[in-house]
Amino acid sequence: MNVALIHDRLHIKTFWEKRINTQCQNADSEEQRMNKSALKLRGEWLVRLENRTKHLKSL
Repeated sequence: MNVALIHDRLHIKTFWEKRINTQCQNADSEEQRMNKSALKLRGEWLVRLENRTKHLKSL
């Protein structure tokens, strides 16, 4: 095999591995950000409030 072809393949492989790793890290950080988001907490509080209201009305 030609040395240039091997070098090109290695370069392409490392390039895509770096891109994939970067995408995985970005996805993980975005997921963590969404889990800590105030919107998620607000939604949880709304559900709690609705359940409390239903419970109080049933009494």
